[in-house]
Amino acid sequence: MSVTRETLALSHAGAMQALAAAIAHAEKIGIPQCVFIVDASGETIASIRMDGAKYLSMHTARAKARTAASINAPTGAISFEFGTAAGIASQGGVTHLPGGLPIRFRGRLAGAIGVGSGTGDQDFEVARAALAAIGADAV
Repeated sequence: MSVTRETLALSHAGAMQALAAAIAHAEKIGIPQCVFIVDASGETIASIRMDGAKYLSMHTARAKARTAASINAPTGAISFEFGTAAGIASQGGVTHLPGGLPIRFRGRLAGAIGVGSGTGDQDFEVARAALAAIGADAV
């Protein structure tokens, strides 16, 4: 058994490129969004609240990104009951809401993105545009 493991980290340049792509796509579809990009541990690298985006969506977008990083999977698939309990236990750090995606390269987790202020489908659409812009694995 090895006592070390290699990790992959999203750079701040990659986070800014993803953020710019998310903003551009949100503008294209006419839905102002809140966007959080976190590293694999859930710490924020970059974020924005676009003009007109819902204030409370800052909190949910961050929770979506942190949840996607934590579970290494898209948000929105866990049950409402579990999501609610996990949200309470994590003081709002975990959510069942759709709009969070892991950022992976060649299957390896490098971070996550959380988008909020539109419908779940719109949030995922903006997040996927960000992943495509940086060459991350499609989710």
